[in-house]
Amino acid sequence: MNLVPYEVEFLKRSTQIPNGLWDTCFHVPGEGRWWYEALDQSGIDDQFTFFYGLIKHLGCPVGIAPIFTMDVPVEQVAPHEFLRLLRLVGKIVPSVFYQRTLFVGSPVLDESRVGLISHVNRRAALLAVQVALEKKAAEIRAPLIVWKDFPESSSADLNWLAQQRRLFRVISFPNTMVEFASHRKEDYFAAMKGSRRRKLKTKLRRSRELVALSVEIIQRPDTKTLDDIFGLFWQTYEKSVTKFERLNRKFFEVVAEKQATHFIVLREEVTREMIAFMLCFDMGERMINMFIGIDYKRPKEWMLFFRLWEAAVDLALSRGFTAIVSGRSAYEAKIETGHKLVPLNNYCRHSNILLHTIYGIVAQRIDWASLDEALARFLKAHPGCTS
Repeated sequence: MNLVPYEVEFLKRSTQIPNGLWDTCFHVPGEGRWWYEALDQSGIDDQFTFFYGLIKHLGCPVGIAPIFTMDVPVEQVAPHEFLRLLRLVGKIVPSVFYQRTLFVGSPVLDESRVGLISHVNRRAALLAVQVALEKKAAEIRAPLIVWKDFPESSSADLNWLAQQRRLFRVISFPNTMVEFASHRKEDYFAAMKGSRRRKLKTKLRRSRELVALSVEIIQRPDTKTLDDIFGLFWQTYEKSVTKFERLNRKFFEVVAEKQATHFIVLREEVTREMIAFMLCFDMGERMINMFIGIDYKRPKEWMLFFRLWEAAVDLALSRGFTAIVSGRSAYEAKIETGHKLVPLNNYCRHSNILLHTIYGIVAQRIDWASLDEALARFLKAHPGCTS
C-alpha cells in the first residue's frame, strides 16, 4: 500500500476547513460543521483543546478528523476493576491518575467518525491520521491516544489500524436507540416486550393522575427560558455518577441558535414552572436525544423522565423520524422504554510500552457489565439487548 500521498494538517478552528468539504464528509444523519462550530464557540476550552485534522491526498483535501485533547482524571472514568490496578501503578508512576490524552472524536457526542470523501483509500487515510497523531502527541506531551467511541461499522478498518500501529481495543459504554416501525405510537408500544410495555403504560398513567403537564417544543429560546433550562441541566449533571465533560451555559446559548436544535420542555400546568427538558437534534431521519434536565425537588412519584420520554416519542413520530438515539447513561430507564444497546469501541495507544501493555491486558477483561452496575443488572435480567 502506497501511503506517501496521504498527509494530515492540524487546524485550530472548524471554520478553517471549507464548507464544501464539511458537507461532503459529515452529512446527515450525523453532525456537521455547525456542531463543531458550536464547540469552538462554547467556552469549554478550559477542559478541552480542539484540533481538526485536514486529511489530504496529493495535496488535495479529502477528509476531516475531529480531534481534541483533555487531561483525563482516570479515576473518574475507569471501571472499578481497572482502578485497583491503576492505584498500584500510581504508587510508582503518579502521573497515571491524570493522563493528557489526544482523542479522535468529540467530547460531547456519543459516537465518533472520521469523514472522508467517497473515493479515498480509507485505511491509508486512517493510517496517515494515526501517524500524525503520534507526532502531535509527542509534541504536546500527551502519552495516550484514543480513537473514542467508534461504531461497529468502523471495526474492520480500526482493527487493521490497530495491527499496523500497536493499538489495543477496549469496549466502551454502549449507545442506546429506539427504532420505529411506523409513525403510529401504538406500534412503538407493540414492539416492546410485554412486561416493559405494561410497566411503562402504568407509570405514565400514574404520573398523569398525580400531575398535569404541558409540553412545549422550543427553538431559539429566550434568555429566561435558557436560564431555566441550564438550571435543570445542572441539577441533573450534579446527580450523575460518570462525568466526562462539564458544560456551561454558553454551550447551551450557542447550540440553541442552530437550526437542528429543539428543546422539549415540560411545565406544570398549574404554576407554569419548567420542571423538565430534553435537548434534541434533528439529524434527518433520526432524532438525537442529547441532554435532559429534571427538577429533582419534585416528587419521585411524578416519574418525570417517562413523561419527558413520551413527549420525545410524540415529537419524533409527528416529524417522521425513524429512530431516537439517546446516548450512554441511565440504562435502566432506557431499556425500560424499549431502547436497544448499540456497541461502541475505543482504540488506544500509550507511549509508555509498560503502561500500554498493562492497559491492553486490562482492556481484554472489560465488558459492559464491568463498566456500569445498573447495566450489569439489566444484562443479567434481560439478555439479548444488543443491536
